[in-house]
Amino acid sequence: MPETPVLLSEQEAVQEKFKEMIRETLESVFRSFSDGSAFSGINPYELREKICNLGFLPQEGKGFDRVLEETEKVILPHMLRTWSTNYMPHLHSPVLTETICSELIIACFNDSLDSWDQGPAATELEESMVHGLADLFGFPADKADGSFTSGGSQSNISAIIAARDWYCARRFNRDVKKEGLPPEYSKLRLYTSEISHFSMDKACHILGMGYNAVRKIPVDSKCRIDVDAFKKMVEDDVAAGLYPFCAVATFGTTDFGSIDDARSMREVCDKYGMHLHADAAYGSGLIMSQKYKERISAISLCDSLTADFHKMFLLPISCSAILVKDAELLKCFELHADYLNREEDEEDGYINLVGKSMQTTRRFDALKVFMAFQTRGVDGYGKIIDKAVGNASYFYDRIAADPEFLAPVEPELSSVVFALKSGDEVNKKVRRQLLSEGTVIGQTVMDGRVMLKFTLLNPNLEPAKIDEIIVRIKELGTQFA
Repeated sequence: MPETPVLLSEQEAVQEKFKEMIRETLESVFRSFSDGSAFSGINPYELREKICNLGFLPQEGKGFDRVLEETEKVILPHMLRTWSTNYMPHLHSPVLTETICSELIIACFNDSLDSWDQGPAATELEESMVHGLADLFGFPADKADGSFTSGGSQSNISAIIAARDWYCARRFNRDVKKEGLPPEYSKLRLYTSEISHFSMDKACHILGMGYNAVRKIPVDSKCRIDVDAFKKMVEDDVAAGLYPFCAVATFGTTDFGSIDDARSMREVCDKYGMHLHADAAYGSGLIMSQKYKERISAISLCDSLTADFHKMFLLPISCSAILVKDAELLKCFELHADYLNREEDEEDGYINLVGKSMQTTRRFDALKVFMAFQTRGVDGYGKIIDKAVGNASYFYDRIAADPEFLAPVEPELSSVVFALKSGDEVNKKVRRQLLSEGTVIGQTVMDGRVMLKFTLLNPNLEPAKIDEIIVRIKELGTQFA
């Protein structure tokens, strides 16, 4: 058998060997599981020992075949099978088959999205996809811009950096990029739902303002921000000499999938000169649904938005984007280097995307979105999204009518938080037991009470399967009560 090639090349022998490696890898993947479970059920101590016994760095390489054999035997059987209809704990999706192929292309070429000469076609496709996405979400095609990112956290942090710099320039006549933070920086305030993503807190820490700069808005019974409380909070902060610079409307909270009232938030932001960001990492997928997209129609009123494609869009990790209504906002990341993004090249039409991103080296994740959009189209994607939201509604209706369950929030997206009424310890034990059986569901807390959670992203999930899992949860609830 030919030696494992070091690199791809134009040589036929190398290409044949590589094809064989890919085929053998796929066969190992398929041999590593034999049923529809999502997980082997192994306990962490046993798995830890197995992994540690693999070793770290041998003096002499073992060769691809042996390494693949060990990987198949020890690692693959205990990986989560996200395509399983028994997997429903997090915003962690199964992936469309065509996007697995796109990942192979991305890895083969290894182009980078910082300068044009590191990814010519990649650069041009990302630009095309960014402007297409801006139009899709209702941003002005002639002014909007954006960039692909590593995930929702980076997209949100990027938006908050841009909002802070915009506000400081407008309010204090301060160029933060050149001069640093103004003396008033400790009085800057960001407003977000009390159940919003933790990246808002993380952003304010990174930006030197601290967690105390994040004002958490109470939520109503549907887990949406209390608009009156938001208005009062901003009014009181202004009266106290603070500077509200940004508010975040969440289009799909992590646990509940709740969608904030961005229209009312827009009015407050306009009154006080604030930036309004849409964290639509979760809910952005609704844009593909003719049936449900009205639920996120207010997204076009925001100044920036986060869209994740490794959630409802069913793309491989990682794939997210930040979009801004005004391209000028992203100039906070612009910096020229002679070795990378020369200004004379840009004057001659070479686009260097590093000037719009926190990152330098970046993967060609736009290819995954392109291949998925082109393969499925609006109609195909609409069916996928509608199935996810419909499954959540079905599950909620079933448990809301069952006296053994609590179901406090009707879903707007595809997440349902619920609990057996028999208590916290029972719910914890039920989740752990299901995990050992190969069914993975989520756990969270609401009003100090342990809750279980289904995040239903899998379009292969059918009502009969949902009913089956409900029955098993009730059986375990009785067993552990």
